[in-house]
Amino acid sequence: MKRVINQTSMEEDILQHIEDCISVKKQLIETCPKTMAQIAEEIIRVYRKGNKVLWFGNGGSAADAQHLSCELVSKFYLRRKALESLALTTNTSELTAIANDYDFSEVFARQVEASVKPGDVVIGISTSGDSQNVIRGIEEARRQGGITVAFTGATGGKLAENVDYLLAVPSTEVPRIQESHIMMGHIICYLVEKELFGKCSVPSEQY
Repeated sequence: MKRVINQTSMEEDILQHIEDCISVKKQLIETCPKTMAQIAEEIIRVYRKGNKVLWFGNGGSAADAQHLSCELVSKFYLRRKALESLALTTNTSELTAIANDYDFSEVFARQVEASVKPGDVVIGISTSGDSQNVIRGIEEARRQGGITVAFTGATGGKLAENVDYLLAVPSTEVPRIQESHIMMGHIICYLVEKELFGKCSVPSEQY
């Protein structure tokens, strides 16, 4: 016997999720704009000095790191010069070799040691703020003279104690945190692109 799907119940769930997402993002209006502007200003200064931005995280946050890094390298709204930005989540040989030869907690720190120069911006993404490999990557970035940023959930976790700039989404629900991370990252990329390259007559293409 086929189970009858309750469409009304599903629609109620959908509306609740949308409302929860809106509620979290409304709270960001009170907590994050100043810090987001400061991060954008740091990245703009970094690019004007010839430095770069690096991103990393686990799982969905790894995807976010790749996504946001891509916005800087390729383009966001404008056709313009590429900006140097690296996601440390993409080289499977490096990730698996470091995890195998050292420990999984070192997969980002080892790459940071190899790639970060003084003045680079290093962004760790962790919904809990307690991902050990992200913490180790940030710690190494500080030792290398990097400017450190964390995207986290409500508490900031241990990352809060180790970064120059913290963007803590006021939620403990992973999907709501990740949705806000992408929004905040998109806004920062927009501000960087706008300041460095200004308006452009060529519209952004659809992906």
